[in-house]
Amino acid sequence: QVQLVESGGGLVQPGGSLRLSCAASGFNLDYYDIGWFRQAPGKEREGVSCISSNDGSTYYADSVKGRFTMSPDNAKNTVYLQMNSLKPEDTAVYYCATATIQSCPSGSYHEVLPIGYDYWGQGTQVTVSS
Repeated sequence: QVQLVESGGGLVQPGGSLRLSCAASGFNLDYYDIGWFRQAPGKEREGVSCISSNDGSTYYADSVKGRFTMSPDNAKNTVYLQMNSLKPEDTAVYYCATATIQSCPSGSYHEVLPIGYDYWGQGTQVTVSS
């Protein structure tokens, strides 16, 4: 049974840091694209970062480049999202998801889009507020 479980969310002040974890079970992360996505109240789900299973490359949304780092731990079958210099606009529910078809990156502009991902975690809330 494929399962993704996120953890690590919480309340943090602007400028602070959090590390999210996404633990996978029922499949090997090495063989599938995996991404982090977020959804703020009243907004559409958007891509944050993803890792391509094709060559291990990592892609980021422009809004998080230089602040967020996605990394895998193959031994633990887990991926992490290190979030630094957090801003109030980063407040959202964060989800990890995996794709059985090539989905990272997406389109001609190599974007991170929530398209083609088959399995999703339950999400973890990140709130950036003073």
